[in-house]
Amino acid sequence: MSLWSGRFASGPDETLWRFTTDDSDRRLLVDDVTGSLAHVDMLGEVDLLDEEAVVRIREGLEHILEEAHAGRFEFRDTDEDIHTAVERRLGELIGDDAGRLHTGRSRNDQIALDLRLYVRRAVDHRIEQIQHLVRVLVDQAEDAGDTIVASYTHLQQAQAIPFAHHLLAYAWMLLRDADRFVDARERIDISPLGAGASAGSALPLRPDLVAESLGFHTAFGNSLDAVSSRDFASEYVFAAAQTMVHLSRLSEELALWATEEYAWAEYDDAYTTGSSALPHKKNPDIAELARGKAATVIGDLTGLLALQKGLPLSYNRDLQEDKRAVFHADDVLTTALAALTGMIETAEFDPPAPSSWVVALDLAEVLVARGVPFRDAHHAVGALVANLKAEDRDLATATAGELEEAHPLLLPEDLALLDPKGSVEARRSPRGGSFVSVTEQIDELRTFLP
Repeated sequence: MSLWSGRFASGPDETLWRFTTDDSDRRLLVDDVTGSLAHVDMLGEVDLLDEEAVVRIREGLEHILEEAHAGRFEFRDTDEDIHTAVERRLGELIGDDAGRLHTGRSRNDQIALDLRLYVRRAVDHRIEQIQHLVRVLVDQAEDAGDTIVASYTHLQQAQAIPFAHHLLAYAWMLLRDADRFVDARERIDISPLGAGASAGSALPLRPDLVAESLGFHTAFGNSLDAVSSRDFASEYVFAAAQTMVHLSRLSEELALWATEEYAWAEYDDAYTTGSSALPHKKNPDIAELARGKAATVIGDLTGLLALQKGLPLSYNRDLQEDKRAVFHADDVLTTALAALTGMIETAEFDPPAPSSWVVALDLAEVLVARGVPFRDAHHAVGALVANLKAEDRDLATATAGELEEAHPLLLPEDLALLDPKGSVEARRSPRGGSFVSVTEQIDELRTFLP
């Protein structure tokens, strides 16, 4: 069934039908019916439908909504799209009055509405999921106590930090991701219904009533823009892609931490997999797949942007392809968040102590505090490191005499700085890798969580 057959003397060729129909919009069933209920109420309010017709159409739509929620709605191969399927089923239920539902409406503004309803709902769910993962990271950071690890630059041990500080870095990243979804929601929350095919209608429609009924904060400002723009979808997918990039970075470390070489973490059996060939293996597949799936969501964003880049106003059929990108990005993100949250929540973290080299900067900064130019201090400590390395020794074995030989302003009491814990306790810069900073971050992060 099509909604445009009146103009044509014959039905569509099978090849056209196969190429132009797309069943991905079937997951918009609830949104389509929800929008139709608001639309029919508006038609009654402006006297385009009498009260009896409104009641009959509403009863039919509510029946369809019940079928949708119960998973009993039956699609047919002859349904061109979600709108056709709903109108076809409505006709089966109430007869000719079903044909009145499309009054003052086009599939162009209808699909824009459906997608906005879907994405608006998805935004709220993703924010909740992200906040849950942030909470898990904060809890693990608190449980880490005074555990000290090395921070890394260029994958080389850099400075001593609390392990909690490392975990909290991802909490801050994810909190920004949640903020991006919050910010995007305002631009998603605009109703396009009433824009029609492109230029509105000669009928006395009230887009504001529909917007209010559906909980949108406003209706569209320009009908051409309303039916043809998908920047709201791009923004949603960008927020999803950026979140996946952060999850991918976290996943890279989760995978590394599970190796024998790092031995920072042990993951629960319920969140790991085995090998078909190697009996001893316990693989962090969730982390690996999250890392890999991030690439596909980046592809969704790229495809969605490219889809829109050459479209003249207003609606073009190219936009049929937008939903696949949105749905895929959303599906990947929601499953990745759920899986990684469980994996991290049940993880046992026990990272080894860092090497002694992570306190080299502390020695240099002691000299700076005593008036030595940083470049000279850097050179002196670097020479000490080189000498110790040449003797296959580490910084923890340095003697008071060797410190003084490196620079006369290095004193015997500075040997205490060679302990990574002392390095962390001596750190004073705000929000750096100190225990005080970690406590402050945990307290602040918890204020952002519901």
